[in-house]
Amino acid sequence: MSDEFIPFHRPSIGEAEIEEVAGVLRAGWLTTGPKTAQFQQEFRAYVAARHTLAVNSCTAGLHLALAALQIGPGDEVITTPLTFCATVNCILHVGATPVLADVAADGNLDPASVSRRITPRTRAILPVHIGGLPCDMASIWKLARDHSLYVIEDAAHAVGAWYGNAPIGASVGDSGASDAVVFSFYATKNLTTGEGGMIATGSEELSDRMRILCLHGISKDAWNRYTESGNWFYDVTAAGFKYNLSDIQSAIGIHQLRRQEDFLARRSRLAALYDEQLSDVAEIECPPRRKDSRHSWHLYASRLNLAELNINRADFIQRLRELRIGTSVHFIPILLHRAYAGIHGVQAARCPMAMELYPRLVSLPIYPALTEEQVRRICAAIKQVVAGAKRRAQFAMGA
Repeated sequence: MSDEFIPFHRPSIGEAEIEEVAGVLRAGWLTTGPKTAQFQQEFRAYVAARHTLAVNSCTAGLHLALAALQIGPGDEVITTPLTFCATVNCILHVGATPVLADVAADGNLDPASVSRRITPRTRAILPVHIGGLPCDMASIWKLARDHSLYVIEDAAHAVGAWYGNAPIGASVGDSGASDAVVFSFYATKNLTTGEGGMIATGSEELSDRMRILCLHGISKDAWNRYTESGNWFYDVTAAGFKYNLSDIQSAIGIHQLRRQEDFLARRSRLAALYDEQLSDVAEIECPPRRKDSRHSWHLYASRLNLAELNINRADFIQRLRELRIGTSVHFIPILLHRAYAGIHGVQAARCPMAMELYPRLVSLPIYPALTEEQVRRICAAIKQVVAGAKRRAQFAMGA
């Protein structure tokens, strides 16, 4: 067995991305410009959205959507405790109060818990498609319709995922009920531009507001001002932000997007191989799926059956690291971070399912460059760790 360390993630950057970036550098236009416009257009077609806006991070996109919907002080936004801190930070940045609803057994936001958290101050629901597994959006959309709420999807993990018969982000069919869907192109994501993100929406009005707020609130795109047909004059119509994506990043994104279906097929094969290799390991549960949807397999978040082991999750991860296997945990619940200790909507929440899942979660490597031989090696290492950590019966049979 090879002793080479298998990292938790390795990006898949090809010559096409490198050549496209070199072309941007040679052309001399580095910030938001024609490549970003092209990337937006191709991404819009990929997710079947009416409007898309490229931004410099998913975090920026979430904040921008909340701000453009005029959610602010006195308002509440319901979201999940099992997410990265950025989801909650964006709610706080607009002055609103994050309210945590519990997750269901699949780790996604539980609509029944959301329903119990709705108050007269609730303005929006912010679900997260954890690991690339779509949430129960039909139930969330119904709650939003019944209570006149906005829906903003945190789709940081969900490039390539489908809910029902439409892509996450679509503005048509069953997926047209969310006001905004925000994707991440961070270095570890299925589609990477190093840093970056994209907002998809079916609303022309919301798209126009976000487009203006995205770049300082000025009335015209910056790159149009400096082209041959541009005009030096502009007007600042709102106190906006600096959230635009550069052409350098978009050049990478164009070719990453064109490879997404191949990437997804590869991730799906690796997930199936993990399932096969770990099917007889009682101490490990494979990640859940939805029969009506397509998983993007951004994460392969396995679950430890701690009752069967005499070690905890930290020990399990350390023993795998000693066997040269990198892993991660997604996520430390919002409830456990000191920064949110004084927020009523956080501390008043009871999220027993999230707190039960958290100590058991271990994300295993899954990315296109990972080989099937490496997956088998990872699974062999897991079996080795488990074999040495089985919980023994306290008393022998018949004693």
